[in-house]
Order: sequence, then C-alpha cells, then structure tokens
Amino acid sequence: MELSISNLKKSKAFTARPVAKEIEWDDKKFTCYVRPLSYQTAIGDIAAHRGADPLACRIASSICDAEGKAVFTVNDITGEADPEKGALDPDLTNLLLIAIGEVQNGAVAGKRKR
Repeated sequence: MELSISNLKKSKAFTARPVAKEIEWDDKKFTCYVRPLSYQTAIGDIAAHRGADPLACRIASSICDAEGKAVFTVNDITGEADPEKGALDPDLTNLLLIAIGEVQNGAVAGKRKR
C-alpha cells in the first residue's frame, strides 16, 4: 500500500474527535474534552523527556475544547503562567488524569478490535 493521506485515512491513522467526559470537582460538574493519543501527546511526551513535568505535559496535550484546541499550557498546570493563581488543584489534576486514562484505554481497546 502506498503511503498517502487517502490510504492513511482508510487505515484510521488519524486520531478521532475529542471525547466528552463529565467530571465532578468541588461540588461542580464540568464537561471536559479529551483528545485521544495523537501527535500533540507525542510532542508533550518529548517535552517531558526534555525535562518538562510529565503529568502537566500529558494534561496540556490531552485536555482540549470540543474543537480539539488546547485548554491549558504546561505552565498553566504547574502555576508558572500566573504565580498568583498557583498550580492546578491536586484533586482536579487527578480527575483529569483519570478522564485521560479512560479515553486512552478505550481508544487502545477499540484499536484492538479492528
């Protein structure tokens, strides 16, 4: 098979649309969108290997809006973007990581079914 955009589309080589996940934090319900593992997460993983915070990289590369645009930067999560605001709440961080894990595990399971 020749490497082409058309053949890659047929082979499902491109990631799907973001997946909506409901999270409850601090007595509030939020809808967050999780991007399945993709080019963006690979870039985040490379940044983590170069010394950036790996969890912040994973959250920043995975949490997006419904259109797939990033919601956070790594510095938003670590608190470096705005020291007065501080880092992301640890409970919210855990909930986002759980949502990311659920989407990634579902995506991997889905790929195994092909």
